[in-house]
Amino acid sequence: MGALDRKLLRDLVRLWPQALAIALVMAAGVATLILGVGAHASLFETRAAYYERNRFSDVFAGVTRAPERVAAEIAAIDGVGAVETRVGKIALLDIAGMPEPASAIFVSLPDYGPQALDLITLRSGRTPLPGATREVVVSEPFAEAHGYGIGSSFEAILNGVKRELVIVGTALSPEFVYALGPWDLMPDDRRFGVVWMSRSALAAAYDLEGAFSDLRVRLLRGASESAVVEEIDRVLAPYGGEGAHGRKDQLSHAFLDAELTQLQAMSRILPPIFLVVAAFLVNMTLARLITLEREQIGLLKALGYSNLAVGMHYLKFVAAIALIGAALGAGAGTWLGASLTRLYGEFFSFPFLIFRMDPAVYLVAVGITLAAAVVGALKAVWGVVTLAPAVAMTPPAPARYRRTLLDRLHGLMRLPQSGVITMRHLVRYPGRSLGGLFGVSLATAILVGSLWSFGSIEYMIDVTFHRADRQDATITFVGEREATAAYEIARLPGVMAAEPYRTVPVKIRHGHVERRVAITGKPQDPDLSSVLDSDLDPVRMPETGLALSDQLAAILGAETGDVVEVELMAGDRRTVTMPVAMVVEGYLGLMAYADMGVVNRLMREGALVSGVHLSLDETRSEALFAELKAIPAASFVALQRVSLAKFRETLAENLLMMASVYVSLAAIIAFGVVYNFARISLSEQGRELASLRVLGFTKAEISWILLSELAILVLLAQPVGWLIGYGFAVAMATGFESELYRVPLVVNREVYAYASLVVIGAALVSGLIVRRRIDRLDLIAVLKTRE
Repeated sequence: MGALDRKLLRDLVRLWPQALAIALVMAAGVATLILGVGAHASLFETRAAYYERNRFSDVFAGVTRAPERVAAEIAAIDGVGAVETRVGKIALLDIAGMPEPASAIFVSLPDYGPQALDLITLRSGRTPLPGATREVVVSEPFAEAHGYGIGSSFEAILNGVKRELVIVGTALSPEFVYALGPWDLMPDDRRFGVVWMSRSALAAAYDLEGAFSDLRVRLLRGASESAVVEEIDRVLAPYGGEGAHGRKDQLSHAFLDAELTQLQAMSRILPPIFLVVAAFLVNMTLARLITLEREQIGLLKALGYSNLAVGMHYLKFVAAIALIGAALGAGAGTWLGASLTRLYGEFFSFPFLIFRMDPAVYLVAVGITLAAAVVGALKAVWGVVTLAPAVAMTPPAPARYRRTLLDRLHGLMRLPQSGVITMRHLVRYPGRSLGGLFGVSLATAILVGSLWSFGSIEYMIDVTFHRADRQDATITFVGEREATAAYEIARLPGVMAAEPYRTVPVKIRHGHVERRVAITGKPQDPDLSSVLDSDLDPVRMPETGLALSDQLAAILGAETGDVVEVELMAGDRRTVTMPVAMVVEGYLGLMAYADMGVVNRLMREGALVSGVHLSLDETRSEALFAELKAIPAASFVALQRVSLAKFRETLAENLLMMASVYVSLAAIIAFGVVYNFARISLSEQGRELASLRVLGFTKAEISWILLSELAILVLLAQPVGWLIGYGFAVAMATGFESELYRVPLVVNREVYAYASLVVIGAALVSGLIVRRRIDRLDLIAVLKTRE
């Protein structure tokens, strides 16, 4: 080991607190990068492997009733690799001990031979025997939510007939990784599940012998999805086809895609912030170290060490800190990534999880960290390289002092002498002061840029559950029903108000942009389920034309007054043009609304409804639920209070974990910046502070001189951090946005207050640590003049 390497080790040991503070900031950046990239890669790889092993379909289509022979015609379409037909229906369940009705989607399994597509993964038991009318396999989360095992039973209303079903197995399926019931915002495994049944038994229950209602298609490599979808729609149109679509519009896959988008946004926005702070800290610390070692640098050069050797010595010092930070960050990021992956395993129903970090990710993280450290050190190292030995071995030129505006205002401000010393030190080193202020402001900004989501979610809940959808329950019928069905529901016990609706699947096209959505028909003046304008005021349904949600309008590039093409995916499947009557506010999905009369005329049908929204008397809810379980027309009952509770529970768990990570990382930044700033200030002012102690100043007084400087910087950094944090929040909200939902950007005052409290708390801790060093100053050693 050479002399410079031994000096490097001594420097690291001597400056270990500052080096560790910098390394922790770097570790935060590396951990955030590995956490985001690792969780993204794990979720992506798990999904890809699951889809491939279980032959997840590429194209999906529903149909009223199509003869089985149609499958051969679809299989002959160019680009189709495999076809599977089946029966799929949603039905109400009557579960013992559960007052409110649950629902499940019933899916048929082949009686003989294996599944061709969307293979289920049995978790326990076996599949139903061919033709068995009582045997079923249920989704594992549904079974766990009810404590069901093999042999457990429940009742279901299949095509108006109540049947007792016996569980013979539990399973998972790639098409129900995120099993969401109609009108629900979050999966509720207690109230919605998946039930697999023998094909012949389920077909007989719904009078679909020799026919199918659900189609799954897998494409050949390189096939055109749009062309295959168009051909499938043409073939199924005479049989009541509901419109084929690709994976992008398959609900479970779409939610997984949205989660992957969020993880990608997190891994792109946060790590650069930490690395910028780390580069600043490296520059600040190394510049001070070089200033203190001017004479040593000159002596090294005088003894024959080249400029390159001396410069590399200080770069090695920085690289050592960066490698320590990268190692700490890699460990923390791997642990956090594995924890987040396990959380996803509970949230999404995967039969297995893959957490495999690509070594390239670690190499990139280390490379970026080293690059940030070197960039931060370049200016200081360049000063070392260009410093002549003779100049280095002489004391630095004294600073030039002059009267400033502060001195002129001194008399007016009536600051104490210690305050004047503090203010002069801040003003006469503007670069370092601004750097410290910027570093602390970034810590505040990270908190603002992450904690804003709590207020935004509450705002979205208020708008969605308390202003727009104020109903207590929503009943979805089995297909369209006469409008009189709504009046029959209104007469049930506990129903105080009923408001019908109708949904029609369509494709809306404007220019070359097209989206598959549903037009929801509402009464002209809806009360229970309202549509809101940009001011969050209820609007009256237009007499003609459509009301588009702002997100759908933005995607289509349509404005009020524009004309869009509407291709009906049900009925006679014709294409019509309709004006955009208004653009309304919406946070969940791509929505289109119209007056119910307009929708019925569009379909050229009578007064039909798809379901009804209800306002309930909670004291009579059990009587109502008992009646609903006996209504053959109902396929799903959504309860608003249950949906809201599940929404809050799920978000609280996810957001609490992420908020804990962000608060910890922001505290590390605040501590690192303030501690390094304080240590450097102490090393620069050590002689002056010791002189003041000799002159009679108390320990508290000289501590106040240094700590008040830190306090001023921390307090001034807060408004700057709020502003930068708002920019981070905008970037995060934009990155999280998907076609499934849009989180409104709402930054409450509590967010700014909490962010500042965390940063100020971290600054206090670092200030107290430095205060202890001030108390232990060796006055004789500090006052000695270096020869």
